[in-house]
Amino acid sequence: MEMSTMQDTLKRKNLMNSFLEEHAYSLFQNSAKDKKFSTLPLRNFKDIFYTGKIRIGRPPQQFRVLLDTSFADLWVTSVYCHDPGCSKHKHFDPRESTTFEITDRHMNHLNKFGRIMGFFGRDIVRIGNVVVKNQTFAVSQRQTSKILPCVPFEGILGLGYPTLATVGITPFFDNLMQQGIISEPVFAFYLNTKKKNNSVLMLGGVDHSYHKGKLNWIPVISMNGKVIGCSNRCQAILDTGNPSVCGPTRLITKIQRLIGARPFKGCRNLISNRINTTIPPVVFTINGVDYPMRPENYMLRASCGLCVSTFVGGTEKMTKSETWILGDVFLRLYVSVFDRGNRRIGLAPA
Repeated sequence: MEMSTMQDTLKRKNLMNSFLEEHAYSLFQNSAKDKKFSTLPLRNFKDIFYTGKIRIGRPPQQFRVLLDTSFADLWVTSVYCHDPGCSKHKHFDPRESTTFEITDRHMNHLNKFGRIMGFFGRDIVRIGNVVVKNQTFAVSQRQTSKILPCVPFEGILGLGYPTLATVGITPFFDNLMQQGIISEPVFAFYLNTKKKNNSVLMLGGVDHSYHKGKLNWIPVISMNGKVIGCSNRCQAILDTGNPSVCGPTRLITKIQRLIGARPFKGCRNLISNRINTTIPPVVFTINGVDYPMRPENYMLRASCGLCVSTFVGGTEKMTKSETWILGDVFLRLYVSVFDRGNRRIGLAPA
């Protein structure tokens, strides 16, 4: 007598896709003991930056880095940098690592924080309980920026696709996959407010206790909102390295008008001196699913006590197509899962 497997039964009943969607990463729900699943605690800096600790070299030198999904390289401040952007931070010293290898590659990159110049080397990189060998990363020699002296990190760990990396450089997460260090080609973020300190980066799976309901999977993020913009289709980027929601200036101006924001001393748009919960929510509709942001979500209380809008224009300078950047102010509301194996992103209420 031939016995059918559960897989055969599901296929016959056309339930395989539903089963895979429902149980895709259930094995990792409580997988802290799994050696190929790792979590990294993140520090929330004033609801602006989320940083985590990494260790480089042997003996290890520890640094706090920004986790950035819109960037794919890894760089850290070094002893060879004497710019103001380096002076207040810890410095990586290649001479102190017995495993460091210099390469003939150089970095000259302009990013959202300024220009970073230096050279690439290879060394051991540790994050959480995982160890990546021969990771190529940039050692900064120049950091020209007015912002970098003030940021609470010594470098950036990019988690973007290889197409965003310097040509010929294998990004950190791709090395995790290639070296068999993680069980699944997946990483996820749970970002909390500054009032709580349990934000986390998950590598190799998803701990489902961090979100409510099921994940909604998005193969290519698009928005079809009809009131403000994207009447056809437009692209969106989930960017953990950006504290705001950014979009085309003409559409951001419409949003600011609708929520009652107005310019204030040349800075971000002022809303009021208190959070007004009667202001309407801003809803992003992605693949037919609504993702609302309420006033208490998209208004940031500044040090002076005023509340300012976290919507920022200017993405038309990046590309000709309509593009939106959904940064931390959006991602705090939803657990975000980056499934590199299936080239999709999952979102669920945090």
